[in-house]
Order: sequence, then C-alpha cells, then structure tokens
Amino acid sequence: MVEMHEMVPGKRFDRYHELGQHAFGKKLGLYIVVPQQLVVEVATNIVYMVTGGTSLKKFHDSVCPSCKNIKLTYFIMIFASVHFVLSHLPDFNSISGVSLAAAVMSFSYSTISWAASIDKGVQKNVEYGYKSHSTAGTVFDFFNTLGTVAFAYAGHNVVLEIQATIPSSPEKPSKVPMWRGVVVAYIVVALCYFPVAFIGYWIFGNDVNGDILISLEKPVWLIAMANMFVVIHVIGSYQIYAMPVFDMIETLLVKKMKFEPTTPLRFIVRNVYVGKC
Repeated sequence: MVEMHEMVPGKRFDRYHELGQHAFGKKLGLYIVVPQQLVVEVATNIVYMVTGGTSLKKFHDSVCPSCKNIKLTYFIMIFASVHFVLSHLPDFNSISGVSLAAAVMSFSYSTISWAASIDKGVQKNVEYGYKSHSTAGTVFDFFNTLGTVAFAYAGHNVVLEIQATIPSSPEKPSKVPMWRGVVVAYIVVALCYFPVAFIGYWIFGNDVNGDILISLEKPVWLIAMANMFVVIHVIGSYQIYAMPVFDMIETLLVKKMKFEPTTPLRFIVRNVYVGKC
C-alpha cells in the first residue's frame, strides 16, 4: 500500500477507493473497495466502543468495589461522550497528539498485562490443549484467532489516509518516511502483543480471557491503572478509524446529494455516527 500510494507519476492515491478506481475502473472500484472498507472501519469502531466501556467498568469496579453495580451500557455511553467532542477535530493531523497518547498507553498496559501475569504465576490445573471439544468449535476458534491477529495488525486499513498527510516531492517521496513509520509501528505492536500472547497462554492456558486484564485482579491499583490506559488507547484508535468514514459520508452528501459543506452538516453527521457506533 505504501508503494502504491504514488505509483502513478504526479498522482497520489490518498483514499482506498481512489486506488480501487485506478485498478478496477471508476464505478467498479467504488463498489469493490468502499463496502469492504466501511465494514472493517465501522466494525472496528464498534469493537473499540465496547472495549472502552468494558475497561472503564473494570476500572470503576477495581477502585470502588463497594460501590453500587452499574450496567456496562452506561460505561459505554460515558466512553462515547468523549467522541462527541473529539470527532469534530478536522483531520488526521489534528489528532496526532491523541494518537501518540494512544500508542504510549498501548505499550504501557501491555507491559502491565504480561508483568502482572508473571507475578500471578501459572494457575492450578492449567490446560494447553484445544478449548473446544468438537470439530466445529475448534474450527470457529481457529477463525476467531485469525480475526484477533488481523485486528491487532489492522493499521493497513487506514495506511493511505495516513500517508496522505505526509508532504511529498520527487526528491523526497512520502513513501520513505512512511516506510520508516510502518516498520517502527509494527515492531512496537509486536513488542506489545507477543509477550502478552505467550505469557498469558503460559499462565492461564486455554482459559485465558480475550482481554487478559479481566483475568487479573491483583495488585488492584496496577490493574485499575492498566484498564484506564486501555480506555485512553481506544479513544485514540477510535478516531483513527472514524476519520475515513466521516470523510466518505461527508463527501457523498456534498458531491452526490448537493449539501453545502457547512459546520452544521459536519456536526450532525459526526454526532449521528458516534451515536450509532
């Protein structure tokens, strides 16, 4: 994707659908690319919304175990309220600070996760075999695992939009700094998630939770802090995947449906999207 961004001299493919149109034609390119990109980005935003609410609830329950139990729905609504503000930032450049904070938080809570797991020690009667006892269940677990891996390395879904923010010239094409960024980003992702995966499985076996922090309870203050780090991380990640969707919806309304590109239009579109996701 990085190489294809400027593969046509004098032209930049700043959006996935532009690359699709170049490859498959003006109409077919849209029909092939846009639905798939929307499915990935909208689904990712929904997952981040639920993850943010779940981690916020775990933080609340950790710091105040004697408090009245509050439904997860309300924590998801609290998490969503942040995006009613952040979603009105204009573009990727404006969320660079949020993205940096999200990256730091990712490294922090991942480190806490595997360190706290080692401290907890290998559990009694731990099992490392297949969790499911049926062929169908094993197959579904396998595909679920592939989905989890793809989700962890999902940055390619917005790589063209990110590269579009980098200045480019014949002497200094954008692919040079972009490649550096991609390599560093995936190394950091590997450093974050591989220790969690290996150590989590070693400690908990096939009973490990999809969110390993849910399997951990002590030290309370550290687990609470890690859950708050997760909240901050998914706040930034949500915006990265929401921005291309905002762009597609607003472009459709302005170019095809002849709406005026006004602030009220942006306000309504982005608030409705956050409310729905």
